[in-house]
Amino acid sequence: MITLDEWQRQGQYESINGHQIFTRYAGDKSAPALLLIHGYPSASWDWEGMWDALTEHYYVITLDMLGFGLSDKPKNARYLISEQADIYQAVLQKLDVSDYHILAHDYGDTVTQELLARQVEGSAERHIASVCFLNGGLFPETHKPILVQKLLLSPLGTLVSKLINKQRFAGSLQRIFGPDTQPTVEVIDTLWQLLNHNDGLAVMHKLINYIPQRQQYRERWVGAIINSTVPVKLIAGAKDPISGQHMIDRYRQLIPNADITNMPILGHYPQIEDAAAITAAYLQFRRSIL
Repeated sequence: MITLDEWQRQGQYESINGHQIFTRYAGDKSAPALLLIHGYPSASWDWEGMWDALTEHYYVITLDMLGFGLSDKPKNARYLISEQADIYQAVLQKLDVSDYHILAHDYGDTVTQELLARQVEGSAERHIASVCFLNGGLFPETHKPILVQKLLLSPLGTLVSKLINKQRFAGSLQRIFGPDTQPTVEVIDTLWQLLNHNDGLAVMHKLINYIPQRQQYRERWVGAIINSTVPVKLIAGAKDPISGQHMIDRYRQLIPNADITNMPILGHYPQIEDAAAITAAYLQFRRSIL
């Protein structure tokens, strides 16, 4: 396991769109570029179990989004999905990457849908070559938020974020991981540390605003997957109560020629629960589209 201290040491802070953003790059710069986009409420460290294997094949680019992990968490930000997408585009521009692949999870799926929508409408400056989604609320009608998410969305959101402690956080994680692939103490400790960095609990109720944004932009973001001209893959843990088997079924129903790898025993964080299996499934997808 790559500890959080190591992860932080091997990355850097960059000023992007007026904010200090933690970024991390590794692998051969001449290899195909792969952008990893993390979920809520965690950070790019989620990919640590896949990191070494992916960097053997690709030039891997990741960051902690605004309000997450080791990046700035301003109290007055709006935390729009479109602004997070702008940050990724700025980083790709800085690195002079014109063609790239995406592997995304959870909240990151939504950011990817926005990036893909820009490509579909012809406004993207950089070209997405393929997309792979892990568990996430791709369709607002199948997203089943857990209680704490509902409370954070309510008028009590500010108060609720103050009441979240490590024990409650661990309980929420345990409920969304697969029953046979529960989070280790180290995983809980690290995700809790990332959440608290830069007073992150104070903006949780603002970040959760991605849920109504998904409803507002459903046509644009679901349309982006349906109308994509590049290969799109779903690798998903079926035991996820938020976006599990019910989301996989909806994906199959809505997406033409749906390419799905169903992970029957995994939950909401497949890349943490079984990094080797997700890496293997992802590499297989990439081989299939060569």
